[in-house]
Amino acid sequence: MSEIKKETDSIKRMNEINETADKLDNKKIKLESPENLAGIFGSMDENIRIIEEGLRVRIRYTDDEISIEGEAANVEKAENVISKLSLAVAGDGSVTRQNVLYTVGMAAENKLELTDAAVVSDEFICLTAKGVRIKSKTYGQKLYTDALKANDIVFCTGPAGTGKTYLAVAMAVNSFRNRHVSRIILTRPAIEAGEKLGFLPGDLQDKVDPYLRPLYDALYEIMGVETYMRYLEKGMIEVAPLAYMRGRTLDNSFIILDEAQNTTHEQMKMLLTRIGFGSKAVITGDVTQTDLPGEKKSGLKEAVRILAGIKGIAIVQLSEKDVIRHELVQEIIKAYEENEK
Repeated sequence: MSEIKKETDSIKRMNEINETADKLDNKKIKLESPENLAGIFGSMDENIRIIEEGLRVRIRYTDDEISIEGEAANVEKAENVISKLSLAVAGDGSVTRQNVLYTVGMAAENKLELTDAAVVSDEFICLTAKGVRIKSKTYGQKLYTDALKANDIVFCTGPAGTGKTYLAVAMAVNSFRNRHVSRIILTRPAIEAGEKLGFLPGDLQDKVDPYLRPLYDALYEIMGVETYMRYLEKGMIEVAPLAYMRGRTLDNSFIILDEAQNTTHEQMKMLLTRIGFGSKAVITGDVTQTDLPGEKKSGLKEAVRILAGIKGIAIVQLSEKDVIRHELVQEIIKAYEENEK
């Protein structure tokens, strides 16, 4: 009886080995532009290691040929990832670690085609003061910028690091440079994030500056400090607390409300009813990081629920996959989300 069992187990193992062998594949890719190899592979072949670990394949290469070994499905995914990265290198000459991680992650989820509009595309929003192109780096960000182009009011929610504020400022600067609007207005509620700062020294501007610092940083990088200060003095750029919007009509303006999760029902309604002719408004925030005191409900959560489905208003939800920061930030966000569930 034991001999029969041994023989049966042996046949079973042989079948498993044969099945595994059938799944394995070895594919060779001939590089059309070998000079792009360094850009694709990254420093010390870092990008290749990310692809190998993320898709469980083995990659070898010669001067103009790449060999990929692994399960057939994973080999195909790795081939497509390398093809996307090659196009990106040929487009603007660079591939970041973040690009590779994002592309591999999308390939693993069989969503690689969604990266075409972001990673591969050479379309950009505007140039920074140093001539750097600002563009969407993920599919979610591309949906966001497309919504900004097509709608007069856009709500964008998502975790920290997804580019909600930065891309909104970039779109505002682009509209301002192209004279689609005559001024940029950036505002946010002046609420402390979980700690009391007490009385701050200086005049009114000095007191509100700490709350508006992220907006200043984005404008400084995109416009340059001197250009920003010149437009600020002329009143063509305004950075102010949300309370200063009451009673005004904002015509021909690109309005950005940042940290909108900290607005109340009254504040959100007040801002949305300030929008005048020829204006656009972007409302951004992370609904998981509300700093409102007591039991007050977030005006952002409420507005997204009430205004969904109205023509001319777009609602975009970004996720941890759209985070453009250290890759551990994505893992941190996912861990907190799981804990809250």
